[in-house]
Amino acid sequence: MEWLINDALNDALPVLACIFIVWIFPFSFLDKIINWDAAVKQASSGSLPGGAALLYPAMAVELLTPPMIVFGFYAGIAAFVLAGYCAVTALLYHNFWTYPRFWSPDSEGYPHVWDFFKNFGLVGGLIFIMFASGFFQTAETAIEKAAAFSDATVSDSSKRE
Repeated sequence: MEWLINDALNDALPVLACIFIVWIFPFSFLDKIINWDAAVKQASSGSLPGGAALLYPAMAVELLTPPMIVFGFYAGIAAFVLAGYCAVTALLYHNFWTYPRFWSPDSEGYPHVWDFFKNFGLVGGLIFIMFASGFFQTAETAIEKAAAFSDATVSDSSKRE
């Protein structure tokens, strides 16, 4: 009986961890639809131009990458994209350091401190997903193959000259 419990935990816990890491994003997607004007205002508050136009790719990332991660469909690539999204949004939209006295609960920057750290906490969880999916090993192999191809191409072209 103990093996059954251990097997169930070994199978269920990684999936449950993935669900907990990504479950904020589909709700964020829905929030952008329901509160479109507020989403446009927030998107326009960053240093990137485009405001509302940026919401469409952001919403695609928030809607598509979580099920890819949970169901293991190109999970490493999806986690990479989502980690990049979290890092970029933290740096561009939660730049708490630009507010005076950002550690004070009375400061406008105070909520941005926690949003910034939350985003990078998610990046950490997504890095675990990338590692578990073999993303880094696959990327390393692809880089080695590209380098070998490049070296072969250079040596072939030098022989022709």
